[in-house]
Amino acid sequence: MKFDQILSAIGGFGRYQKILYIWICLPQILLAFHMMVSIFTGATPPHQCQESSSSEVGNQSFIPGAVALNFSLSDSPCFSSDVLLLGNRTERVPCGRGWVYSQETFQSTTVTEWDLVCNEARLNSIGSSIYMSGLLVGSVLFGAMADRYGRRFVLLLSIALQTVFGVAVAFAPNFPVYVILRFVVGTTISGVIINAFVLGTEWTCTKRRMLAGIITDYAFGLGYMLLAGVAYLIRDWRKLQLAISAPGFLLIFYIWVLPQSARWLLANDRREEAITLLRKAALINGRVLPPAVQVEKCDIFGGGKRRHTAVDLVRTPQMRKRAIILFYIWFVNVLVYYGFSLGVSRLGSDLYLTQFVFGLVEIPARSLVLVVLPCSRRFSQSGFLAVGGLACLLMVAVPADHPNVLTGLAMVGKFGITASFAVIYVYTAEIFPTVLRQTGIGVSSMFARMGGVLAPIINMLDNHSPTTPLVIFGITPLLGAILALALPETADRPLPDTVEEVENWDIRTPPTKDHPDMCEDVSQSVGSIDKQELRHLASLT
Repeated sequence: MKFDQILSAIGGFGRYQKILYIWICLPQILLAFHMMVSIFTGATPPHQCQESSSSEVGNQSFIPGAVALNFSLSDSPCFSSDVLLLGNRTERVPCGRGWVYSQETFQSTTVTEWDLVCNEARLNSIGSSIYMSGLLVGSVLFGAMADRYGRRFVLLLSIALQTVFGVAVAFAPNFPVYVILRFVVGTTISGVIINAFVLGTEWTCTKRRMLAGIITDYAFGLGYMLLAGVAYLIRDWRKLQLAISAPGFLLIFYIWVLPQSARWLLANDRREEAITLLRKAALINGRVLPPAVQVEKCDIFGGGKRRHTAVDLVRTPQMRKRAIILFYIWFVNVLVYYGFSLGVSRLGSDLYLTQFVFGLVEIPARSLVLVVLPCSRRFSQSGFLAVGGLACLLMVAVPADHPNVLTGLAMVGKFGITASFAVIYVYTAEIFPTVLRQTGIGVSSMFARMGGVLAPIINMLDNHSPTTPLVIFGITPLLGAILALALPETADRPLPDTVEEVENWDIRTPPTKDHPDMCEDVSQSVGSIDKQELRHLASLT
């Protein structure tokens, strides 16, 4: 039997799986905190050049009553009001005594503490890109570790490192150390995302994986909204960083409640441990593991013993076409998603309210995905990408003095790209064959992180041309929408198991009723339950 048939026999999405999804959803809230906190901790408040050394206080250049200053009167905060005479011409004097920052919105940020303005402003965006590159490194490092040491161990390790280094960030003595610590936190983000998703899906029957995968996205959206409230209450960047990181210590009980992946255990010849876990899951689900099931003989890979590598993703024509399109769509999704999210401060409206609404809009976006995805994967992917791209291009035509209109269009764009992000996870898992599914998702994730690295750099172009980031964030998803139409439709189709099946894909092939990836109770087909098995289950508890 295949592993999915055994999973269906013991309950493919029963009480055991639902409890598991509670455990893997809780860290998603903290992930949203870490991913979006730089919007507040790295914000640049209104500022102007320090004119009098008597009011200078260290590097931060804060003065009492800074809120009352009219920062709009300073046409160039990078220059002093002094003028240098050079023959027949005058030249403005660069700001030499530091800056005065408004404390109306923030008590302190990394920008105000280390004067990341004017010539140093680019360091803020570079720091965000380095953080995103940590996600890229983490996807490679923790992905490989998970295949060797198991999903549970790497997930626990990632949560522990994320908590420790997240707290350490709050005590960074200077900006370089801050960036290095944030880079390490970024690597752990990938460790949690990848292994939580894989652990959940490996315990869930394929028919329910679409719903189960999106459940974790809801938790991320909840964290997105909660961050706005936490940041509103805590205006000092160090205290805010500590507030979002310290709760990770509360997850220490995961050592005792988080299970290993039975599929991974079987793949690594740890059959006794896998059988024990499967029996426990069956008992919690009100089922039992049928005695006729010979777990040690399961064909958990869907046929074939040949080991495949990432090269097989582009070795044959159909695989190559689909892989390249998927890689690009992953890249675009992350590029535009974080381009929107990290550029929220440029919209000119209330930062905290906008951040909350940006998180709130993810809930209906993912709910709509649950409605339309069963109808069509291909048109859903293409349509949501088109919505995100068109909203960005429409923002180019809106004047800057209409912040409410800009914010409304940004919400529409965020809605589209969030829905597209939810679709691509399911679509990718269905397009890649079983023998390359994990490899394909891993490589796709690497391309996605490249988009995350570029997003802050593209946002930095706003200082020179406000329309350039919007044009880039508009055209790239529209191209992805067109390319998505070249992908096959996978809704209600049997999943491909081998590369050969991908190459010989026939859209006219009807869905297979007895496909082993379904959630039906197949226990009757594999043998009845006897009293000895029930007594053995009782002894396990």
